Amino acid sequence: MTTVPTPDGIVVVGPAPELPRATWIAMFLRLLAIQGSWNYELLMGTGIGFCTEPALRLLPEGPTGAPYREALARESRYFNAHPYLAALAVGALSRAELDRVQPATIERFRIALCGPLGSIGDRMVWAGWLPCCSLLALALFGLGCRPLVVVGTFLVVYNAGHLALRAWGLRAGYRAGLRLAGTLGMPFFRRGPEVLARTGALLAGIALPLALARVIGPGRREPLIVGGVLIVTVAGAIVLTRRRGVVEGWQLALAILAAYVLYAVLAHG
Repeated sequence: MTTVPTPDGIVVVGPAPELPRATWIAMFLRLLAIQGSWNYELLMGTGIGFCTEPALRLLPEGPTGAPYREALARESRYFNAHPYLAALAVGALSRAELDRVQPATIERFRIALCGPLGSIGDRMVWAGWLPCCSLLALALFGLGCRPLVVVGTFLVVYNAGHLALRAWGLRAGYRAGLRLAGTLGMPFFRRGPEVLARTGALLAGIALPLALARVIGPGRREPLIVGGVLIVTVAGAIVLTRRRGVVEGWQLALAILAAYVLYAVLAHG
């Protein structure tokens, strides 16, 4: 294996071997339990070591050798990130270990990953993808779908998204290795939270009036009022989500819903 100096001064020893399919599957399945050993001392560190372990078996001398034991101990130290985007870290750290990068460089790399993977994941998943899936399910409820359809749709859509993100992140991280900063700079990560926020605002404008109309019931529903609320809310959400920093679409939706609830109480009280 040859030593290749990179522009930033990091020395990478040869290309990492192609991982067997069984190793990929084992690492992906372990990602689903990455928080199983979460604790206040190491946070997700033990989980990172657990997920990288199948790849570390490919180190010289195998799982009984000193390189394996040293790498596993190193990857089981303190680490914190979003649990879904941690797949990027697992792939990149596995690649760094198989490239036999110097331990000090790997440690600095691990520390540098915590902040970006945590903040991007929170904005994309907890503040973006999860609300969008919830509002989609709420819209189906408002359209009259059965509870099983509403819950099933949420579970299928949400889980499909996070499983795809984990699978992609594992391979993308392994391909990038120590060059993971380039992957995190992709438009997907830079524009993704913004797109999801706008989508969530639009879904809020659709789902909330529909759900409220269903809760009120057909006996107390006035089609003209409900239709007007729906049209104004959707139109307002689309316009205002294009004017960031003024009013968010969900705020407009809640304001109109509050006005409608007040009307319903006064008119039918």
